[in-house]
Amino acid sequence: MAKSVVTLAHYYTTPEIQQMADKVGDSLELSLFARDAQADIIVFAGVRFMAETAKILNPNATVVLPDRGSTCSLVEQTDVAALKAWREAHPDHVHVSYINSSAQHKALSDWIVTSRNVDDIIAHLYAEGKKVIFSPDRNMGAYLNFQYGYDMPLWSAVCEVHDKFNQAALDEAFASVGGLPHALIAHPESPLPVLQQADYVGSTSGMLNWVKQYQGAANGVIFVATEDGILYNMKLARPELDIRQAPIYAGCQCNQCPYMKLNTIEAVKRAQQGEGIVIDYLSEADMDAARLPIERMLEFSSQYYR
Repeated sequence: MAKSVVTLAHYYTTPEIQQMADKVGDSLELSLFARDAQADIIVFAGVRFMAETAKILNPNATVVLPDRGSTCSLVEQTDVAALKAWREAHPDHVHVSYINSSAQHKALSDWIVTSRNVDDIIAHLYAEGKKVIFSPDRNMGAYLNFQYGYDMPLWSAVCEVHDKFNQAALDEAFASVGGLPHALIAHPESPLPVLQQADYVGSTSGMLNWVKQYQGAANGVIFVATEDGILYNMKLARPELDIRQAPIYAGCQCNQCPYMKLNTIEAVKRAQQGEGIVIDYLSEADMDAARLPIERMLEFSSQYYR
């Protein structure tokens, strides 16, 4: 009997890869889909931590990553032994970790969050009187501390793509459109000075929905401070709008995640035949420990987002 295959793709992959997928989405959407997928093989066209999350949530499936090099700077910049010591130095805090983290990192966490639900989950914890430490994304944590007056201790890692956005380049971009109306939407992995200028800060799906619902000036310019893959979906939804990636320095609108772009057509096709990187190296102990904070997030989200 032929094995059933489901292919998942993140919004940051190329249009050609998204067109090959059974489901395209952000981290939360793809986690939910992977958990419930009735498939023998899950091909995850994204990065390694996403494929690991799919395996943790659906351990009976064979999960395949198309390219071995598809990592994430937030993972690479985090030493798990140092993280464990940092957590132990805050014994009275709840450890909230962004989903952009390794399975071993998740296993040291009390809650996992995505960029879509991080605001609500941390607000929920503070409403319960809890104290929180946040890892691994320093920029996201700094924005939450600024926006809501939290005092969360933060781990110090950044997304190498979002961290390149900067206020000076944005000021030049805004000036370059002359008197035309303009707006900025940004992912919370961006630096705080960028987020402070934004008309909307939110997840990949949140930004896409903002564009879909945009009712501003038809001749305006929308600058998007995130990886360029999502611009395909935005322009598909609203082809009449002038949508541009925010620059990272004067004139450059070319900010891509090198790891996402390793998901080539050839690599995904091989993975669909089971020939990619199989996520079979996680220990049962790590998977069990990581599953608890992920499921805590999914349960919260299922009640909160209806």
